[in-house]
Amino acid sequence: MFKVVKILVTLVLLSSSAWGGERYVLLQSTTSTQNSGLYEYLLPIFTAQTGIEVRVVAVGTGQAIRNSSNGDADVLLVHAKSAEEAFVASGNGVKRFDLMYNDFVIIGHESDPLGLSDMADLGAALTMLAQGDATFVSRGDDSGTHKMEQKLWEVVGQAPAPSAWYRETGAGMGATLRMAVEMLGYALTDRATWISYADKSDMRIVFEDADALLNQYGIIAVNPARHPHVNAFAAGIFIAWMLGAQGQALIGAYTLDGQQLFYPNAE
Repeated sequence: MFKVVKILVTLVLLSSSAWGGERYVLLQSTTSTQNSGLYEYLLPIFTAQTGIEVRVVAVGTGQAIRNSSNGDADVLLVHAKSAEEAFVASGNGVKRFDLMYNDFVIIGHESDPLGLSDMADLGAALTMLAQGDATFVSRGDDSGTHKMEQKLWEVVGQAPAPSAWYRETGAGMGATLRMAVEMLGYALTDRATWISYADKSDMRIVFEDADALLNQYGIIAVNPARHPHVNAFAAGIFIAWMLGAQGQALIGAYTLDGQQLFYPNAE
């Protein structure tokens, strides 16, 4: 992979005057990678080496996939593997690659009234939440985080509907965390967003480190056979760089407050 990246980047640099295509990649992305500061750290390095700008549209995973299905992207980077595979199977994507991972956590008030921090079993923690004795704030927006939450409720045979204890924001992770803080409630979030979230107040992680909470990110080139206007050449350069030795090393080196936010795992 490293040799492929070197060859592709060299071709771009050598063909800068002859390349007639747009010198930017339109990236439809989940919000967690944007809000974490990863792109602000990573993309200027890519642009400096290749001359290719990356224009990021950061929305929930569901919306990012819909936008990409409409051809409004060159590359898709999200975190809902089954939906990503369906995107490729539909002909809208070329091939899906594992890029990096972190995990989901449950946050709550430091007093943790339900005692989730004393539980070792995720199913028991979810069952306790589903009893409705404390507020749970959900994104409710078809994002990757919301998809994971729905999957977790299915595992324990629960399907909460909006109620006095189960609140849906229909908004991003930042707004959802803000409501959870204000209501002293619980919420599911990816760890990177929680680390980078500034207004934690008296909230903390109350449940973590379960295998089922793995948060895998994938990267996909939008299919030029389905959407001929996409910048397939630049998209290929970008994906090869992200999956290659340098992109993976930079992802692994990115930290905030001394904490690693993402773990590269491209094959």
